[in-house]
Amino acid sequence: MKQTESRVSAFVSKCRRLCGGVLLIALILLPIYPREARAEISLTFGSYAADKPTETVRQYRPFLAFLEKRLSERLGETVTFKMSISKDYAEAVRQLADGEVDLARFGPASYVRAKQLNPKIRIVAIETKKGRKRFTGLIVVHHDSPIRSLKELAGVTFAFGDELSTTGRYLAQAQLMDAGITSVDLQGFSYLGRHDLVGEAVGARKFTAGALRQSTFRALVAKGVPIRVLVSFENVTNPWLASADLDVEIFQAIREVMLAPGNAEIARRISNHGFLPSGDADFDLIREAIEQSRSF
Repeated sequence: MKQTESRVSAFVSKCRRLCGGVLLIALILLPIYPREARAEISLTFGSYAADKPTETVRQYRPFLAFLEKRLSERLGETVTFKMSISKDYAEAVRQLADGEVDLARFGPASYVRAKQLNPKIRIVAIETKKGRKRFTGLIVVHHDSPIRSLKELAGVTFAFGDELSTTGRYLAQAQLMDAGITSVDLQGFSYLGRHDLVGEAVGARKFTAGALRQSTFRALVAKGVPIRVLVSFENVTNPWLASADLDVEIFQAIREVMLAPGNAEIARRISNHGFLPSGDADFDLIREAIEQSRSF
């Protein structure tokens, strides 16, 4: 009996030593293996190249980096953005409608079209200029052109931007129609795609007149492109949009960051005076122009 007890005691002691050794090894090896990495939220930002693609990327990247930082702090998870810059408006609109991008910055007409394709698309915020949801679009002519009024554009050539451009098409065509000019009254017209291409074409006398946004006009004039303003008109500022599939918590976090008063300085890199809340009714003016252009 004593021999049996002795064997049991020896076995228990051996097990204790073995278990202790295994535990010690486990404790030694534990720091070698990293903790499970924090979850990462990977988002895609989409837009189109209204001017040169390289300029578009340069414009957006600092603000997206700011959003990454603020959203990571707010959500407690690492947030990253990759960019998808389309060559034309229609492709960018399709990507948002199909949920291929999570966040987008469009012109008003592109928003209206995207909303038609997918009614569940949401407005995050709208850019503001001096506290208003309006900015200036232009119709320009060559600096030496004798033309002084819209009515004088009958019988000449005209350069529009993209076929979905608010300034470069719809509102410009509305201006022409209000002056009694439709497509049949022009010698010819073309859609050149980008605002900068329109201004350069007019400056090179390839077209008599063209439509572009004021910021592009100023940049071109600063580079020596010989164009001047014929007329100016109001446009709705650009909305920032969320896909229908974007998580509600992430959508709300983006919205809160963009509308926060303390973020005004960084917001100016994208929008001159930050952002404002917005609703679908802000774009009724654009819907009217789109409808009017059907008769152009």
